[in-house]
Amino acid sequence: MSTQLESALTQKIEAAARAANMVILTAESGSDFNGHPTARFRLGLDQDTAHDRSLILELSEAFDFHKPELLPEMTSHLREEARRLRNPRPDVYVTLAGLPIRFSGFQWPFHRSTSGADTYIVHGTVHLEDGQNSPLHALVSASMTVTFAEIVPAPEQPYAETFIYNAVRKTLDQGQLEMLKSGNRQPVPVTTRYYSRWQKKFFFTDTDNQSRQDYLALKVYWLSGALGGNQPVWIADPRDAQYLNTTPEELMQMAGDLSRQGLFRLDGDGAAATSALLDRAALYQDKLARALAITKPAFNEEMRHGHTNM
Repeated sequence: MSTQLESALTQKIEAAARAANMVILTAESGSDFNGHPTARFRLGLDQDTAHDRSLILELSEAFDFHKPELLPEMTSHLREEARRLRNPRPDVYVTLAGLPIRFSGFQWPFHRSTSGADTYIVHGTVHLEDGQNSPLHALVSASMTVTFAEIVPAPEQPYAETFIYNAVRKTLDQGQLEMLKSGNRQPVPVTTRYYSRWQKKFFFTDTDNQSRQDYLALKVYWLSGALGGNQPVWIADPRDAQYLNTTPEELMQMAGDLSRQGLFRLDGDGAAATSALLDRAALYQDKLARALAITKPAFNEEMRHGHTNM
């Protein structure tokens, strides 16, 4: 480790990493949005993990695992991340509307709003990742209400990253974020409308079997074919399952159907693009263009130019 953070937190993260078949590569001190100390860990699948294939995990330095569910959920988060790191582009996702996007620079943990609003905020950046070095991106300010925060085990990265990323995808699908060459932060509200207290689960998008199959084909086209050198990508990703309101098991079943149609080459729980899927390039490029276009008429110009205190 570059800096030894000899603390109970470090010991717990080491234990969770071992359970997820990961190793801590570096551990160092950082600071959050308000300058409070954080513990910043870089993890990988082994000691030889390249920097661009590693995971950054940042937590409040004072964070502890006082609730019994916190450590198991941390371990589950790291297990999912370990599988995601085997994707050719672990940091890239797609939206139902047709955008391949990359998340970067999220400033964990949440901080309280500086505008006086009763919300918790996390800042980050979403990039259009179309393989053409596009400059288009969106600076986002994702906010959750105090009421919503009561649902979350802790306002920290491992317990919130999945629903924040999915809320960003949902907001893009609705045409309420604009991808720009430059601009101010744009809001991504996360409210209780995304969560069922009765079922204790998140809801982002109503999908059926056809729309889920269409999504999987789109995902494998971009993440395996266009951006990933035809390497397999994880199909049974719980982050996608939450976004689509389905289960990882159902996603695998649909991948089997797409494989039988000749669009996927399955390798365990991964799927690689076939030439038949790559032949759909014009279709998916057109879908991308239309997804970008729908943001413009729906976007609030006044908010774009004046929304800065988030």
